[in-house]
Amino acid sequence: MLASLLVMAWVVEARDPYTGGHLWRVSRYSALLAEAAGISGGALARIEIGGFLHDLGKIGIPDAILRKADKLTDDEYAVIRTHPDVGARMLAGHPLAALVRPAVLHHHETPDGHGYPHRLAGDAIPLDGRLVGVCDAFDAMTSSRPYRKSMPIAQALDIIRSRLGTQFDRDLGAQFITLGEAGLLDHIAGHSDEGIPLQNCVMCGPTLVVRREAQAGEEVYCRSCGGEYHLEQGDGGRPHAVPTGRKGNPAALEPEADTDLISRVIQSAAARAPVEDMISANR
Repeated sequence: MLASLLVMAWVVEARDPYTGGHLWRVSRYSALLAEAAGISGGALARIEIGGFLHDLGKIGIPDAILRKADKLTDDEYAVIRTHPDVGARMLAGHPLAALVRPAVLHHHETPDGHGYPHRLAGDAIPLDGRLVGVCDAFDAMTSSRPYRKSMPIAQALDIIRSRLGTQFDRDLGAQFITLGEAGLLDHIAGHSDEGIPLQNCVMCGPTLVVRREAQAGEEVYCRSCGGEYHLEQGDGGRPHAVPTGRKGNPAALEPEADTDLISRVIQSAAARAPVEDMISANR
């Protein structure tokens, strides 16, 4: 049942060529921050899963907005702001909805009450939403977008510091800054999986995700322009994507969930606590 949710979230992410690895990174940041905050067991496992699923509602955002190369207009941003509610509605009726609904619905609420969708403030925002919100914003700042390059980790941490108590939970934000200043986020930023750095499409710029299980000799494709890349053995034993100058056919460009990565996320959470404990920790 967990896998069905994570596969759905992965396919949603695959629609946006600039956010490769975002769900994995937010899940990993969330688990690290939860541990630093003294959270353990079922609550920690729940937050790790919630971090992966937080953007589930973006399935309802039109491609013209989700993949827009310029900054959004006010009307377009209003559409983006619907995704937490859409995600919560998508979970309705799912047996594990209660497990992840707080992260999906509340990760854009802010302590000052100016967030969305329900303008909750302070401790009225569930813990999962407050925690995942810090991690989501940090990853957005340290990831490239069509209209801007990624910012350095130190700059993103400074922005979080300047907004403690307003956009970000004061205690959780401060703990996240401590993790970042200790270099404990470096192996996650700019990666799509453990030890797998993002690459970029040389033809159009978006991120190019190479799966951990990929081998030299295989092909990968840009999800924006369809450009084909041949994997060659690179430094450190990891395949490096080399453009072939060709484009993939429709079959090659079909999104296919990274089931191995999803299995690792579930196994990581399950190692912390059984699903029953994750649910009871949410009550």
